[in-house]
Amino acid sequence: MTAQYRVADSKREEFRKYLEKAGVMDALTKVLVNLYEEPEKPANALDFMKEHLHAGPADTADIEALKNEVSDLRQKVEQLTVENNELKQRMKALSVQPCKNEKQLLWGPETPGE
Repeated sequence: MTAQYRVADSKREEFRKYLEKAGVMDALTKVLVNLYEEPEKPANALDFMKEHLHAGPADTADIEALKNEVSDLRQKVEQLTVENNELKQRMKALSVQPCKNEKQLLWGPETPGE
């Protein structure tokens, strides 16, 4: 029966070392210390931990900055789409008919001497 306890203790110790190496123990300790030092304890300690472990809601300023960037990029896409369509129309209007001979290639449709 003691062999079972040793195996369980060994696995537990291995897991503890893994958590320490990954920084989980430090992060949890810091959050728990912050919760302990909080003058007014929050109604929901789990939400407090989530927010302080950065698993909670994202920073409002970051969200606003990203929304503004998305808006600016959408306007830029719209502007470039309009410009692209205008250039396509200009290309279509300026498109040249295929040349019938070398003179027409050099002089255009009105070749000299014709």
